[in-house]
Amino acid sequence: MTVVTRFAPSPTGYLHIGGARTALFNWLYARRHQGRFLLRIEDTDRARSTDDAIRAILDGMAWLGLDWDGDAQSQFERRDRHSAAAHRLLEEGNAYHCYCTPDELAEMRETARREGRSPRYDGRWRDRDPAEAPPGVPPVVRFKAPQEGSTTIADAVQGEVTVPNAQLDDMVLLRADSTPTYMLSVVVDDIEMGITHIIRGDDHLTNAFRQFQLYQALEAGAPTFAHIPLIHGPDGAKLSKRHGSLGLEAYRDLGYLPAALRNYLLRLGWAHGDDEVISTEQAVAWFDLPAIGKGAARFDTAKLDNLNGLYLRQTGDAELAALAEPRISAIVGRPLADADRQRLRAGMAGLKQRAKTLRELAESAAFYAKGRPLDLTEKAAGVLNDAARGMLAGLGDSLAGLAAWDEAAVEETVRRFAERQGMKLGQVAQPLRAALTGSTISPGVFEVAAILGRDEALARIDDAVGGVP
Repeated sequence: MTVVTRFAPSPTGYLHIGGARTALFNWLYARRHQGRFLLRIEDTDRARSTDDAIRAILDGMAWLGLDWDGDAQSQFERRDRHSAAAHRLLEEGNAYHCYCTPDELAEMRETARREGRSPRYDGRWRDRDPAEAPPGVPPVVRFKAPQEGSTTIADAVQGEVTVPNAQLDDMVLLRADSTPTYMLSVVVDDIEMGITHIIRGDDHLTNAFRQFQLYQALEAGAPTFAHIPLIHGPDGAKLSKRHGSLGLEAYRDLGYLPAALRNYLLRLGWAHGDDEVISTEQAVAWFDLPAIGKGAARFDTAKLDNLNGLYLRQTGDAELAALAEPRISAIVGRPLADADRQRLRAGMAGLKQRAKTLRELAESAAFYAKGRPLDLTEKAAGVLNDAARGMLAGLGDSLAGLAAWDEAAVEETVRRFAERQGMKLGQVAQPLRAALTGSTISPGVFEVAAILGRDEALARIDDAVGGVP
């Protein structure tokens, strides 16, 4: 059997972090078994489905590195296939027309509420002669669900789960305007797409029993279900925007690396021993359904930041500089020159040690590409008082006489200058850092001076000495 999984998002909003994890689990399972991973856009809700949301889903999937097999399919474009399945069920006696009016349905719900029952259709048109239909009431098509016994699903994550059939009423398959419902469309699509495994959030578990009955009525083998627990916030509450449940594009804009986010999402509810840092290749080799936990995973932004920082440090300097370049260009307000790129590549080893995201990396690296005179942070401006500027004037003269401009030579010169002035090294190094970077935080100041080069470093010192800006 060829494993076929699918991710089926609704384009009624952004692709959130929970959806991204569902997509990842389906992708990994298919790739682990050399199967196929399909993408279906469930766009039957025409009033809420938008082209922008569809583009966001496709872009987010591509950015996360979750490639799908074949073309993304539109559920709406398959609506004729869904309707045909409903009419087949009608012909075979597994569905029927229901002529209940909206007022009758409202009365059923109210009666159930008064009696403390869950609202459900009472089946009044299940075996009734359509000749008794009231005039002017367009019927819906309802599924004739089994009323006796129970329905059991052998879920690959939740285990064996059983529901009495008496709790499952006759769901609507076709609305009064003949449009198919979600429940029918999903089953028909999964059958015709050859889906063998449905991996999705456990909020769909209640739907699975009704869908399982539809598979049986359509004489199709049901796929393997795997309902994964939802993601909660650190406080144990359902994940929301206040916990960091943003659209996938927001994580990209915040500066997370796709590989790091894949790794983090993988560990939300799935484990391989004590391994925390798991490459994509390892994930494909190791991923399987039994290792998915039954308890809700907790989203922790701090853990994601730390993991992303680790991935940043493991990324090659040239690659990281290229990733950061568009952000740095936006900060400095111009395209970067070759000299800027050269400095960034040279300085990346020192820069990436502190950064947790590409955004932080770009902000900390921008001084290498900023034009003179530098804008100073408030703390840097405070460091560059009159005494510090006077000291830097003398230091600049000492540095200008260097025969060779490299990190070791700059450090030796600064140390000797501090000794001659009777100052601690930090009393010299911190004003120098402020002059060279515009900040009080940076990689090693001698490294920075060496990477900037003699002319640029001395010019920035001169700007600071002159009180510029």
